[in-house]
Amino acid sequence: MRVIAGEAGGRPLKAPPEGVRPTMDRVKGAVFSSMGDRVPGARVLDLFAGSGGMGIEALSRGAASATFVESDARCVRCVKENLRRAKVDGSVQMMDVFRFLDLYAGEESFDIIFADPPYAKRPGDPDHAATLAASEKLAAALSPGGVFVLERQAGGKPLAGPLAAGRAKSYGGSEILYFFKE
Repeated sequence: MRVIAGEAGGRPLKAPPEGVRPTMDRVKGAVFSSMGDRVPGARVLDLFAGSGGMGIEALSRGAASATFVESDARCVRCVKENLRRAKVDGSVQMMDVFRFLDLYAGEESFDIIFADPPYAKRPGDPDHAATLAASEKLAAALSPGGVFVLERQAGGKPLAGPLAAGRAKSYGGSEILYFFKE
């Protein structure tokens, strides 16, 4: 795992704790290639941050700021270590993602929101991807012209919510979905 491009390009990142699935470098590269000039100067929110790889990549590519939200203390330590390794600054919040959205995500606070929630592995597991896509709070936190990039398990049901659905691209067992605020 590494930072792919920008000022921290090539720097290795610490892998997240066992049981946490980081976004593969080739997927991260494809997401950022598709984002074009949206990243420089952007205010970024990285939900279910894990290792912090997506937000750190954005910072390396010129994002103005990044906020990382993660409830697992081991992952929070990993994000902080990776920020240090990449020599970039970000705000790390240890709390439930949905609580953060309810309490701290102000209207039009972010230009880009990344989320890579845990996959539902068994019947009855929460479908965080569907809950995020349907979240009015998440939609309100996104600035006009902003993008919400959601990684989920490939082959899931179509997601509906307040944001305009864009393209979807599968990479092995993962699917990247893009939602836009007009």
